[in-house]
Amino acid sequence: MEHNDHVRLIRKGVSTPGSVWADLGSGWGAFTLALADLLGPGGRIYSVDKNSGSLREQEQAMRARFPQINVQYINADFTRRLALPPLDGIVMANSLHFIRKKDDVLKLAHSYLRPGGHFVLVEYNADSGNPWVPYPFTYSIWESMAQRNHFNNTTLLERYPSRFLNGMYSALSVR
Repeated sequence: MEHNDHVRLIRKGVSTPGSVWADLGSGWGAFTLALADLLGPGGRIYSVDKNSGSLREQEQAMRARFPQINVQYINADFTRRLALPPLDGIVMANSLHFIRKKDDVLKLAHSYLRPGGHFVLVEYNADSGNPWVPYPFTYSIWESMAQRNHFNNTTLLERYPSRFLNGMYSALSVR
């Protein structure tokens, strides 16, 4: 995948330039960079990952491509309560599939969002995984998971072909 693919997957869910977002489980920052591209100079991003090396790499890439974006890098486990301000949006791209019991994480995510806040998910479209993607879930499973965790207006945003696990999808749910 390339930067434009990352942007395309989340674009329809990130509707307000200059808003405050978090990327939970941001890894090397592919979707953090996509968020920066969509939010523009007034945007603020909290990039959360438990791998400090990934965050350092991400920070270098951000400085090179989007130096005007305000990003806070938080070396932490997103499955535990974080000190975040009220957020306009959250991206979880290829991070929720590492969690077996997802409801506790989704309740935390819901609590960080302002009313009307956007939760954008990017996930593999499969119900069984492998060692690299242990607990993926299809869009139809996401619909019921989102509803169970008090997210509304769940919508399929995009699909992306992949030779792995039936491709990927992005979805928007609203607090």
